Amino acid sequence: MPEFIDTNQSPISIAHALAGRGIVGVTIAWFDNNGIVRSRIVTTEEFASVARKGVGVAAIFPVFDTHDTITAGFEELSRPSGDFRVLPVLETLAPLAGQPGLAWAAARQLDRNGDPWPWDARAVLTRQVEAAAELGLTIRAGYEMEFSVFAPDGGPSPAESGAAYSGRALVEVDDFVRALLKDLRVNGVAIGQLHAEFGKSQFELSLAAVDPVSAADNQLLARQTIYAAARTHGLRVSFSPVTRENNPGNGWHLHTSVWRDDVNLLSGDGPHEMATEGAAYVAGILRDLPAVIAVTAPSEASLLRRRPGFWAGAYGFWGVENREAALRYVQGGALLGAGNANVELKPSDASSNPYLALAVVIGAGLAGIADELAVPDPIGDDVGGWSEAQRSERGVVALATDASAQAAALADNDRVRAVLGPQMYGAFAAVRASDAAWAEGKTTAEIVDAHLWRY
Repeated sequence: MPEFIDTNQSPISIAHALAGRGIVGVTIAWFDNNGIVRSRIVTTEEFASVARKGVGVAAIFPVFDTHDTITAGFEELSRPSGDFRVLPVLETLAPLAGQPGLAWAAARQLDRNGDPWPWDARAVLTRQVEAAAELGLTIRAGYEMEFSVFAPDGGPSPAESGAAYSGRALVEVDDFVRALLKDLRVNGVAIGQLHAEFGKSQFELSLAAVDPVSAADNQLLARQTIYAAARTHGLRVSFSPVTRENNPGNGWHLHTSVWRDDVNLLSGDGPHEMATEGAAYVAGILRDLPAVIAVTAPSEASLLRRRPGFWAGAYGFWGVENREAALRYVQGGALLGAGNANVELKPSDASSNPYLALAVVIGAGLAGIADELAVPDPIGDDVGGWSEAQRSERGVVALATDASAQAAALADNDRVRAVLGPQMYGAFAAVRASDAAWAEGKTTAEIVDAHLWRY
């Protein structure tokens, strides 16, 4: 976070500090149940009051679907009545380098009495972090964010003339790349690397591993930063899981590790070079994978992205450094150190709410530890090339590629639903049903086009 804003001050002092630096408004942002960023901008003059009391938002926001239809499928939020309050999380406050005059903060949500709002995804994640702490565990998390760059009219960008993973693709948009790296640094978002990806004019940005709530906050701020840098340099960005038919989609690969007493449990002398508890954490995520991905990659576009051979995690298995596996175990080693070991979830993308995505991953992993699960042997092959008999022998099943199967996987999993809580699950399921109804009869091209600029 930029050092020149001391968020330990009172809200009035923070507002004065913002105004003194020419900032006229603060964007307060949150993710909805479709991974879409919703926001309010408040003036600097009103910031101190909003920091204490929040700004009112209609209670039906948890049941907005991807296409801004307000579904009545969840009875508790089926009427146009009610309100909740959105307050800035002061420690996330960041003046925006790419949007001079504006600052940004992640949101927390309360009801009008100041009590927790049941549909606050940030609070859902916080509960899982606290559950881990009660067991003496901490979680670290980071995202790899893939995105596609277009010309302002949505046509090909200059980067398309470069080969996959090439330096030329970056050179063609180097003004944008330079500004983006600078803006991320000024905005306080630490990254590991940026590179051209496999798809046409596709890039990947890796966020540094931090605590889970900060990881989700950083993803939210990184989106804002990328959008602004692209616009400034005459480009347009899409994070949609699928941006073109028959082209690799954009994943937001979710990396987590589990620690006890500053020791990474995903590195050790136990099964497959993990500590026993670390292996159980991986086994827990693997056990609940069909329900987990209903939250981490929930949209109709997510279902299109989930194809064998595209490193999107089409089958439910794990492997050591296997990029076709839905769960990829990344080892440490002598060069990188034990702290580098983590497990990567491939079926994860920008249509997920990252607070909910992290919550269900952590919840599944903690359940695996509690149940002392043993992880099966890893698979090093591309199982898409196996016969059905071979996959059946190893217990490998295809993950859902239709909305009804994905919804059923979540509905049938008590553990993952418990992480969400009944009210959050009810709204989330209603939104997914609304999206599925919208998609009926739509062609692949129509689904791709409808999601392209949602993200």
